[in-house]
Amino acid sequence: MLNSTLVFIFTMLFQSSILVAKENATSEYTSKYPYIFHLVQKELWEKTLANKSTYYPPTYTQDKFTHATANPDFLLIIGNHFYKDVVGDWLCLRMSVDTLQATGVKTIFEGTEPVGDKQPDFPGTDSELFPHILGGISPSAVMQVHTVARASDGTFLSVSDIIDGE
Repeated sequence: MLNSTLVFIFTMLFQSSILVAKENATSEYTSKYPYIFHLVQKELWEKTLANKSTYYPPTYTQDKFTHATANPDFLLIIGNHFYKDVVGDWLCLRMSVDTLQATGVKTIFEGTEPVGDKQPDFPGTDSELFPHILGGISPSAVMQVHTVARASDGTFLSVSDIIDGE
C-alpha cells in the first residue's frame, strides 16, 4: 500500500512539473514572440470562411495538432521545407495564444514534429520551440491574414508585413 501511494505521489509530482515547464515555455515564448503564425493554402482558408467552419490542416488527422511558428524568421524556412511542392497560393494567419484560447483551443510550445510524413530536419529545428495548436483554427481567432509571395518553382519568398525575402 505504501509503495503504491509513493508511486502515485511521484507520478503526480512528475506530471505537475511537466505541466509547469510547458506553461513556462509558453510564457517565455509569448513574451518574446506575441504572435503565432500558420501558413495555409489560400483555397482551404477561403473554403473555411465560405462554410463558416473551423480550419484543420490536411495533416491534422495524422499529426493530431495544427503546426505553427511563433518566430516569424522561420516562416520562409518552414514554407520551403514542408510546402514548396504544394501548388497554389498561400496565406499566413496571425493569431495569439489568447485569441486561440478564446475559441476553446489550447496551444503548447514543444520541439519540432513531422508534418505528415515529412521530417522536420530544417536549419534551426533543434534550437526553437514551436506552438502546437491542439485543435483547428476558428476564423475568429485570426487577428490578421497576410499574403505569401512565391516564385514560379514554389519557393516561398516573403510574407506581407512580416518578412521580406532574400
